[in-house]
Amino acid sequence: MTTTPTDVISEALGHRAGKVIAVHLSYASRAAQRGRTPAQASYFLKASSSIAGPGTVTRPEGTELLVFEGEIALVIDTAARNVTEEQAWSHVGWVTAGNDMGLLDMRAADKGSNTRSKSGDGMTPLGPVLLDASRLDPARIGLRTRVDGATVQDDSSAGMLFSLPHFIADLSRFMTLEPGDVILTGTPAGSSVLVPGQSVSVEVYSLDDPGLSTGELTTTVVAGPPLGPTGAQPAADDAQRVDAWGSPEAAGLEPSPAPWVLTEELRRRLGGLAVSTISSQLRRRGYPDASIDGVHPLVPGSHMVGTARTLRYIAYRPDLFASHGGGYNAQKRAIDAVGEGEVLVMEARGLSTAGTLGDVLALRAKVRGAAGVITDGAVRDAAAVAGTGLPVMCASTHPSVLGRVHVPWETDVTITCGGTTVQPGDVIVADDDGAVVIPPALVTEVLEAGEQQEDAERFIAEMVAAGHRVDGLFPLTAAWRERYETWRQSQH
Repeated sequence: MTTTPTDVISEALGHRAGKVIAVHLSYASRAAQRGRTPAQASYFLKASSSIAGPGTVTRPEGTELLVFEGEIALVIDTAARNVTEEQAWSHVGWVTAGNDMGLLDMRAADKGSNTRSKSGDGMTPLGPVLLDASRLDPARIGLRTRVDGATVQDDSSAGMLFSLPHFIADLSRFMTLEPGDVILTGTPAGSSVLVPGQSVSVEVYSLDDPGLSTGELTTTVVAGPPLGPTGAQPAADDAQRVDAWGSPEAAGLEPSPAPWVLTEELRRRLGGLAVSTISSQLRRRGYPDASIDGVHPLVPGSHMVGTARTLRYIAYRPDLFASHGGGYNAQKRAIDAVGEGEVLVMEARGLSTAGTLGDVLALRAKVRGAAGVITDGAVRDAAAVAGTGLPVMCASTHPSVLGRVHVPWETDVTITCGGTTVQPGDVIVADDDGAVVIPPALVTEVLEAGEQQEDAERFIAEMVAAGHRVDGLFPLTAAWRERYETWRQSQH
C-alpha cells in the first residue's frame, strides 16, 4: 500500500494515528555502544502530531543536536489488552520504516520525559510504504539507514534484546493498544547528528524476501528560525554531545582515555602461566580469595583466558519467574552479548540441582567466539555441551532446567561466583586447577611476577631432578639464587 507523504497511518486506517510509543534501548549493538544492557524494556511517549512522511524536518537556529534513529515501526490494527507474546503479532496490522528524530538540545529541560526534545513537528517520519505484518516474520525484519547515501545502520530484529511481540505484550499489560497506535521499536548502533542540508533515509524489509520493502523513507534537514523565548532554552554540554554523536571523536571532542584492553600478547602470556602461579601472586598482593571455588572443567585439559561478562540468577519465585524467566530472558541476552575472547561468568548461588547452561546456548557462545563459560551451578546436556568445544567450568552436571531453582535476573553487574567477586572486565584465567579472577589493574604486575616465579620453579625442578636436596633450594637461599641467576641468563 503506497501512502501519502503527510500521514502514512491515516491512509491505512481512515483516521488519525493514535499513541506513539517509543522504546529506549533495544538492540545489542546499541547496548554495547552505550556500555549498558537493560534487564527490561523501557518506553517513552511521542506526540502523534510529530508524525510525518518523507520530506523535511527543521533544525531551529541556536540548536546543534538534531539526531536521527532509524527504527522498525509497528502499527496496531486490532485492539490489544493483556495479550501474550504468542498472541501479540496478530494485533499488528502493518510494519513500516520509522525515524525517531529528536532535538537533544532540549533533553536536559525535559528531565527524561522527551516531551519537547522528541515531539516536535516532523520528528517522527514514517513510511513511505506500509508492509502487511502477516507477511513478515517478526524475528526476520531488516533495518538499514543511510546518511547522504552512506550506510550508517544495518541491523535487524534478530539483533534485538527483546522481541517485537514482547513490546506489545508488555505494554498491553498496562494500556489498551488501539488501532492506529504506533510502536517505535528502538534503534541499533550508528545513530548520530544531522546538520541542515543533510538527508537521512531509512528502509525496513524482510530478510526472507528483500523485495518486500518499505522503500527509503527520506528526510532532509533544513534550517529554521530560533525557538520562541518562552520557557526553557536549548542547551548542550559535552556529555550530551557525545551521547548524540555517538563518540567524543565524532563530536569533535578530545577522545576519552582508551579503556584497558586484554591484548593478544597478554592473553598468550597469561595462557602460559599455571592458575596456581597466578593464585600465589594474587595472594601476595592481598587477594587471597581470588579463586572461583568449587568449579572444575567439564572436559579435563580445558583452558580459558578472557575478560569477564557476568550473569546473575536469583532464587526461584513464581511471580518473578513469570516476569523474568520466559522469553528473551537475562540468560539468553547474556549468551547473545558475550563476545570474542570473553568469559561469561554465572552466579548460580552454588546450587548443583539445576542446569544453568545447555547445549544450544553453549553452541551460541562458541559461535560468538567466547573464551568460555564458568558457572558455580550445574550444566545440563553435559555431553552435548562438551561436544561444542566451548571451554566450560561448572560445579556439577544435572538434568533439570534452571527454572527448578533459579530466575535469570540481570547481566553485566558485579556478582559473586564460587565465593569470589567478579566484575565485568575482570580477567579470568582457568585450567584444571580451577579459575582465578585478576583485577585489570594488576594483570601486568601479576603476569611479570608469575613468569619470574615459574622461571625459578623450573630451575628448582631441574636441581631436584639432578639429586639436590630441597633444603635451601626451595625457597632459594642467597647461594642458590646466585646459581639461579646464572642459569636464567643462560636460558634467555
